[in-house]
Amino acid sequence: MSQFWSPLVHCLSPYVPGEQPRVEGLIKLNTNELPFGPSPAVAGAIEAAAREGLQLYPDPQSGALCEALAAYHRVPRDHVFVGNGSDEVLAHAFAGLLKHDAPLLFPDITYSFYPTYCRLFDIAYETVLLDGAMRISVEDYRRPAGAVILPNPNAPTGVGIALEAIEQLLAMHPDAPVVIDEAYVDFGAQSALPLIARHPNLLIVRTMSKSRGLAGLRVGYALGQPHLIEALVRVKDSFNSYPLDRLAQAGALASLADEDYFQQGRAAIIENRARLVTGLECLGFAVLPSQANFVFARHSSRGGAELAQALRAEKILVRHFNAPRIDPFLRITVGNGDQVSALLQALKGILSR
Repeated sequence: MSQFWSPLVHCLSPYVPGEQPRVEGLIKLNTNELPFGPSPAVAGAIEAAAREGLQLYPDPQSGALCEALAAYHRVPRDHVFVGNGSDEVLAHAFAGLLKHDAPLLFPDITYSFYPTYCRLFDIAYETVLLDGAMRISVEDYRRPAGAVILPNPNAPTGVGIALEAIEQLLAMHPDAPVVIDEAYVDFGAQSALPLIARHPNLLIVRTMSKSRGLAGLRVGYALGQPHLIEALVRVKDSFNSYPLDRLAQAGALASLADEDYFQQGRAAIIENRARLVTGLECLGFAVLPSQANFVFARHSSRGGAELAQALRAEKILVRHFNAPRIDPFLRITVGNGDQVSALLQALKGILSR
């Protein structure tokens, strides 16, 4: 019955998220979720919030959460915007900041939601090739641009960008908005946060889904100077004034307050990542240098699709992208110690057959 669709819908190619199957005994290393779960304080805060006030709308500005994020990142309150996951925050940025006469620039291999948003909001864009080592070369962005968006570290490669390179990019395009998507920055990359005060064109987008284990609550936020934040607020209030419910706001506040748990989880992922990389290299994989909670690896003699299918038969899910340049690779989430061991053992058996 697609005759009822608007012309826009016919032209869309929606983003395809990672699988969320319900299979007993499955080891799920395909969607970059935190294997330890959130701080124990989160569940208590949500339970307390659920006992009263659910008949009332939540704070449309998420004021307490914005104030907590401002204090945590040491920026003024008017430098913070929150939304229903970083995907929604990014959508508002695409609509409110990234549509201009000149094209939007982003890497050819990156988060596949970016071209999806461009199609949705009718944004002209150009992709910039990663170099031979699958790195973002900022010098390649020295071309006409209406705006720029880069993930740091990049996804699905996991390769980070130095802070000096980001500042070079900002200086290269002083009159264009530059969005740095820091979904995975807590696992080892350098945040662009120190650059906000002196670069009015810089917006940082972050999520609490990855390093804080709150993927089920959908909490994202942006940091930038007030004129950029106002653009996001204007889009939000033209779309949905209440993006974060009471439970999500309470859970996010509790997570921010438990710094020890956050730091322990980060350290564990970084340690397990090193062990995973060593194990993969011993099995004949080439692994890109990752600063994320996943690795991007390819085997010297086996294809990515073949290995993903073989692991699936062992009840282990990893992510394979059937796309040019990256088809040989697997993106593998860094799991807990047992999950890393199980993955390496399964790959050893598969490769020996």
